[in-house]
Amino acid sequence: MSDQIAPVDPNVDPYGYLGIIPNTDGSITRSQIPTRPFSTTIIDNDSSIVYMKDLVINPTKGTMARIIIPREVLNSENKLPLVVYFHGGGFVMAITVDTPILQKFCATLAAKIPAIIVSVDYRYAPENRLPAAYDDCMESLHWIKNTPNELLKTYADFSKCFLLGTSSGGNIAYHVGLRVAGVSEYLKPLEIKGLILYHSLFGGNERTKLELRLARDKMLPLNVSDIMWELGLPIGSDHDHPYCNPMVEILSNEDLFDQVKTQGWKILMIDCDGNPLIDRQIEVSKMLKEKGVQVVDCFSEGGFHGCEYFDGMKLKELTLVVKEFLRA
Repeated sequence: MSDQIAPVDPNVDPYGYLGIIPNTDGSITRSQIPTRPFSTTIIDNDSSIVYMKDLVINPTKGTMARIIIPREVLNSENKLPLVVYFHGGGFVMAITVDTPILQKFCATLAAKIPAIIVSVDYRYAPENRLPAAYDDCMESLHWIKNTPNELLKTYADFSKCFLLGTSSGGNIAYHVGLRVAGVSEYLKPLEIKGLILYHSLFGGNERTKLELRLARDKMLPLNVSDIMWELGLPIGSDHDHPYCNPMVEILSNEDLFDQVKTQGWKILMIDCDGNPLIDRQIEVSKMLKEKGVQVVDCFSEGGFHGCEYFDGMKLKELTLVVKEFLRA
């Protein structure tokens, strides 16, 4: 992994890697404050292949979304699947829709699938601990349902909606998906058809074999994961809180996925064996299958946590996997 991917060594300076400074009172100071311009049209290097528009979701919370539409579909009568995207950052990092690698990721997916992407910004922890991010992303779905925005009404097929998340965003897609499954009638005409969990951030008190073997990983070492969970979970929680460890709730609630199965959702789980988190994805995938949930696995060799953000060939491969899943 090049220094361009991780300019700060997380094993030496985990807080600097996360872009924060810890204070003695338990609060943090952010060393990087994101800009969140609620502008109209975004002009950037991807403007030739996609059209982008920013809209406010909740001005009180400061949450927003970026709509990303393939230019080839503009002025046509075609409607494309709708993918609601929740970005990563361990619930803590100051990542927004303006982060360049995130913007490129979403633009590529939108153009190559093709699909309408709604990339959602949500509040950070520890200023807003979980379940704040879940609440914000759930609110984004109601916002999409109720939005008067002509772009979505004209080009998005609300009957074919998928929730996609990377890292902590995958965690969000999972937990928001469970919420949605129980109240799906209230979101119509928005209809969720499935979840895409990409390198999802899950944890647990007991370390997995790969977490221990990759404890000093250059992208997601254990010390960074521990800090993110310490700052993201409700105060006083350990890593077996259901927000962190989904197996706790899966094993204790026999009816957890009844609505998911009734509505015929599919779940795509994407990971690689260079990611310290893959053991947890495999465990969750196995348990979901045992409970009768439709799960598609895409577990590959090599790579690292979030590698498709940085490797164009891997992003192309990911796009093909997601495209096939949406079209199946």
